Amino acid sequence: MIGGMAQRWPEVLSLLAGAAGRAGGPARIVVDGPDPSVVAETTARLASALRTRPSAPDTITIDGSGTPVELTIWLRTSRTSPTADSADIVVDVHDRDWPVVRHVNPALLDHASWYLRESRAFFGIRAATWDAKFGDDAPAYAAAVRRAAIPPGSTVLDVGCGTGRALLPLREAVGPTGRVLGLDHTPQMLEVARKHGEPLLMADARRLPFAASTLDAVFAAGLIMHLPSAADGLRELARATAEAGRLILFHPTGRAALAARHGRTLHPDDPLSRHRLEALCAATGWALTDYDDGGAVFFALARRTG
Repeated sequence: MIGGMAQRWPEVLSLLAGAAGRAGGPARIVVDGPDPSVVAETTARLASALRTRPSAPDTITIDGSGTPVELTIWLRTSRTSPTADSADIVVDVHDRDWPVVRHVNPALLDHASWYLRESRAFFGIRAATWDAKFGDDAPAYAAAVRRAAIPPGSTVLDVGCGTGRALLPLREAVGPTGRVLGLDHTPQMLEVARKHGEPLLMADARRLPFAASTLDAVFAAGLIMHLPSAADGLRELARATAEAGRLILFHPTGRAALAARHGRTLHPDDPLSRHRLEALCAATGWALTDYDDGGAVFFALARRTG
């Protein structure tokens, strides 16, 4: 396991304390979540890391001069957690021994200081059981690849490939003269993906190890919603893709159903809503040509513009 089981809480508490310190002066830190015992336990742990004491089972008060700042930390222990949408920090504590930070307000900490490590921690522990849990999605992946109509002989990247569910249909699409590459930032996911026999790379999707215009197509299943900046991610994918190349954004569940599953509110300005995605694509080197969010799946196709 990444960092070892004993290291997860110290790493997360250090990150939370660093974010709280960025408040710069007096602060009221409110810890919230659906499980009161987890809230009280985490509040006590964070107070100890900050070398103070809780002022309540869910609150830490830091004295100082200046304008007081209030921070909200949401501890996600269940699928139903709409309050997480407005929290400054979201910590996944479905497993109390393996907390993972899933969101930090960029005004508190920049993404470079936490995103990659925490994302690897989130996906790494799930890699061994991922296919058993989501293996029924394979036909939807194959249908999405067919719909994208990737030309034979293409060089295609499955970015954020996970356990590699798209690699086989991508190989069938490009044929024996094409090239398929899988890329993910989590070593445990790539270890599972090796069974598909395609070349694999461990790298950050925000910093692709390719020269400009290397790729003919990019397949990205569930990637954009996990990136700290959708615009930066799309811009980097555009950099590595040749003119007129394809970008396939896909999820085996539609946006509304996925939001309901996670207890979230589906916002009109979500980056994958049609009007937002069209604008994001136009601003980052893509032109959206196909969009389907009818319920069963999410599918969007874009072309690389000059």
